Amino acid sequence: MGRGTRFEGKLLFDGRVRIDGEFSGEIRSDDTLIVGEGAEVDAEIDVANVIIRGGTVRGNIRARNSIELYVPSRVNASLHAPSIFIDKGVHFEGNCRMAPMDDPNLGGQRAPGPPSRVGEP
Repeated sequence: MGRGTRFEGKLLFDGRVRIDGEFSGEIRSDDTLIVGEGAEVDAEIDVANVIIRGGTVRGNIRARNSIELYVPSRVNASLHAPSIFIDKGVHFEGNCRMAPMDDPNLGGQRAPGPPSRVGEP
């Protein structure tokens, strides 16, 4: 979605998607979302990877693998991922939870199970 575009609704995608325009709604994918400079995103985001290279993002961001925030990003959101990188100089307001998202019912905590032993399947 290039600069000057505006979209409101649900975005479901495969592969990599980059947003440089305005988006409002819900974003879901098993792949990577890139938010570019100048973008305005107000969304519930649930993807594998999020890379925010600029622009403004508001909402909740859940990533199964990682979230990366780079200057000159402005992020006012709740972040939840096992790996989170915030570049020096990023404007971030919100809360941040670094935890795996194995079981969505546990809010990012690992699901209980039998202890694993080395060498057992």
